[in-house]
Amino acid sequence: MVDAKGRNMKCLTFFLMLPESVKGKSSKSSKKGNASGGSKLPPVCYEIITLRSKKKKKMSAEIFPTKKPGSTNANATTTVQQYQQQNLNNNNTIQNCNWQGLYSTIRERNSVMFNNELMADVHFIVGQPGRTQRLPGHRYVLAVGSSVFHAMFYGELAENKDEIHIPDVEPAAFLAMLKYIYCDEIDLTADTVLATLYAAKKYIVPHLARACVNFLETSLSAKNACVLLSQSCLFEEPELTQRCWEVIDAQAELALRSEGFCDIDAQTLESILQRETLNAKEIVVFEAALCWAEAECQRQELTSSTDNKRKVLGKAMFLIRIPTMALDDFANGAAQSGVLTLNETNDIFLWYTAAKKPELQFASQPRTGLTPQRCHRFQSCAYRSNQWRYRGRCDSIQFAVDKRVFIAGFGLYGSSCGSAEYSAKIELKRQGVLLGQNLSKYFSDGSSNTFPVWFEYPVQIEPDTFYTASVILDGNELSYFGQEGMTEVQCGKVTFQFQCSSDSTNGTGVQGGQIPELIFYA
Repeated sequence: MVDAKGRNMKCLTFFLMLPESVKGKSSKSSKKGNASGGSKLPPVCYEIITLRSKKKKKMSAEIFPTKKPGSTNANATTTVQQYQQQNLNNNNTIQNCNWQGLYSTIRERNSVMFNNELMADVHFIVGQPGRTQRLPGHRYVLAVGSSVFHAMFYGELAENKDEIHIPDVEPAAFLAMLKYIYCDEIDLTADTVLATLYAAKKYIVPHLARACVNFLETSLSAKNACVLLSQSCLFEEPELTQRCWEVIDAQAELALRSEGFCDIDAQTLESILQRETLNAKEIVVFEAALCWAEAECQRQELTSSTDNKRKVLGKAMFLIRIPTMALDDFANGAAQSGVLTLNETNDIFLWYTAAKKPELQFASQPRTGLTPQRCHRFQSCAYRSNQWRYRGRCDSIQFAVDKRVFIAGFGLYGSSCGSAEYSAKIELKRQGVLLGQNLSKYFSDGSSNTFPVWFEYPVQIEPDTFYTASVILDGNELSYFGQEGMTEVQCGKVTFQFQCSSDSTNGTGVQGGQIPELIFYA
């Protein structure tokens, strides 16, 4: 069509399809009107929209170009990878008018919208002031993934703001949550998992929260157990809390000496100091408390004086069982630390030496610690008729467990020709990586009993993975040795499995040999 001024016009016409009953009435009325000379019914074709333009209207392919002029068509795989990379960069533009056709499932098409400005109807300003990041979102997708977002956008108190400020969540953690909601993908790292767990708890995304807890449990170690204990209590995760306590109890000295211990809150500090099953020397507990006090002084912007350390410790000071220290540890350590008053120091010295002991504010009963368990893998032992000789060679065996345990040491046989002293080098490896070792001596009384040799610190053993236990003994060559070995042993709630090790050069295997016992905490 051309208008009066000669401009091109585009006409969109809609046809109304009338039911047969209406058509009949219209026909009759038309005839009747014609007979009587009345006006006719309006025609059933209506011109309802007229578009006028001076320029040719651009197609969507021109708005979102897929290639530069003169370039060849890229294949679909390359384009998909570009989209995924753009989503990660928060600088997304859909570059194809038919990008939906590149994906075969709704999940894949939905994932394109992750961190994408296309069709975004809300934006989040995430992070603390000065470190914020502006992230796009789509109300419908968010509401489907979280009941909190549903209430926020579609509830009775729905917010109509275009921008929502979230200062208490880290941008990386918020992005990880959005990736799960949009893409059904869980992307966690050690640096962001705690913040992601906080975001998942805040916006009630339970499956993501569970994945965060599982990630923390599998990465749990003495280095981060105290910090995770503090966080697990905050997040109300009892299973994670129990796992943390298992690590802290068994590897207490490593946990107390970790950098993370100084970052815990005062309430968590008190709960650790009063722990009955803490498997550590009391002087280590005392030194760890002083390190925490120094860090707390810095947090409160106080000078790290002995008076301020005592002040920030408060009542937690009396949870340290100072009277249970060895006298040398107290005299050379706690007594000279400066955090004890003169009267406290004098009374504790009297408590050590005097027949009539003074009353103390400090607990005087030693901690019970953990009771070690023993996995014995032989049904009998032998000597004389077939003597076992060491000759400085390596005896080794591989084992796996079905639950997390902590190997504290080995139980070893001794001389079969009377009492003797042995030097033992023990090692524990996983896939060739050394996890723990120790060189120590033990005395054998000539009996067929086993004698414990301990690692400096218990070694954490994860389930369903084989570890290698090895020992090199130096001493009386003739020794007891095990027979009728078992490939599987049940110890309480823990099942051990054994298999031969290629590191064994002295004849030890599953059926017989040395390393009869694994000493562990569970």
